[in-house]
Amino acid sequence: MAKPEPLRVWLAGEEVAVLTPRRPWQLRCRYTEEALDRWPGLSPLLSCSLPLQSRQMDASVFLSGLLPEGQHRQAMADEAKVPTNDVYSLLRRFGRDVAGALVISSEPLGVRSPSIAPYTPSSLEREVDELPERPLAIYDDSELSIGGLQDKLLLVRTPAGGWGRPVHGYPSSHILKADDPLRPGLVAAESECLLLARAIGLTSVASELDTIAGRDCLIVSRFDRRLEADGEVGRIHQEDLCQALARDPAAQRGRGKYEDAGGPSLRDAALLLDRYAADPTRQLDRLLAVATYTVLIGNADAHGKNLALLHPTVETVELAPLYDTVPTVLWPRLRTRGAMSIGGRWELAEITVEDLVNEAAGWRVERSRAARVVAETTERIRDALSELADESRVARYVRERSELLAHGM
Repeated sequence: MAKPEPLRVWLAGEEVAVLTPRRPWQLRCRYTEEALDRWPGLSPLLSCSLPLQSRQMDASVFLSGLLPEGQHRQAMADEAKVPTNDVYSLLRRFGRDVAGALVISSEPLGVRSPSIAPYTPSSLEREVDELPERPLAIYDDSELSIGGLQDKLLLVRTPAGGWGRPVHGYPSSHILKADDPLRPGLVAAESECLLLARAIGLTSVASELDTIAGRDCLIVSRFDRRLEADGEVGRIHQEDLCQALARDPAAQRGRGKYEDAGGPSLRDAALLLDRYAADPTRQLDRLLAVATYTVLIGNADAHGKNLALLHPTVETVELAPLYDTVPTVLWPRLRTRGAMSIGGRWELAEITVEDLVNEAAGWRVERSRAARVVAETTERIRDALSELADESRVARYVRERSELLAHGM
């Protein structure tokens, strides 16, 4: 049997690592000599869990985290005609447009010609209509991957202002999320929460709501993409917290992204920021603001796959803009217990200012500073409610919750 050929990893057009499979689901990473010569040792070049060094490392969790979960991974595996746990084959087939700035392929970069296939209004409607049967709308020329479970499409904004699909690894610029028929209104609520996060500076993600093929759809810009001067879509490197800590979200029967099943905690995120951020104090303040916002919107799904780190330089990380901001407490069958504990508490509706301050104190943030961050974040969110319709469920919940928190409760 022929030995599988290595996969090559490019960052900003430079080959930085080689991936070698020991088993289909277990891949080893070795940095190139060029990367070792160019950047300081132990830099989080690809990931905080894969510091730059000469020895070979197990990159299985990081790489599996570039692939989706559930039916989306099954659809990709069906297209590639491999098992769902064959991370090597899936990345070989779909690794040219993944989350972050990496391009993964067994071939040199110049072999393929990435492009955009424009959608017409009717063809986009057909894609959305067929999403339940064709997750991610994968074609023979699709070389893309994105994490998550929700019905979604990867899109590119065309120069003419329409939408297209990425071909042969062209970097997608937007994500379309279709509303959940079992929980109608979910994408509209997420859109409102993104508006709040954007108003208070916790995200740069732009969102728009549209009705396509009779389904409400949320279209969001990707924070790990940018428009270059020549009009092309550029990549920005990032990783989610599970990848950064090498915590397997598939562990514990798929609950490994939640803290109570061994997944990341806020303290884990704080330790990474304290170690790698260019300005740790500012980043810890931002992390506390994120925790406060999470409490105020009632998002119990803010787990280790929904909190990410940007890599602004090879040597540093910072909190990524917020995304997947869903107020789960507004849906009776969704979670109310937080994905991460705050000050030792789990139920979002019971978390107080003191709990938030206690949490930050565990990161060695001064209590007076933490109390100020919580108060300022709460006040800014209350002011930002003017962005929402007064009668919306999100506005009512956030207003009530922020009033309680503003009074120290």
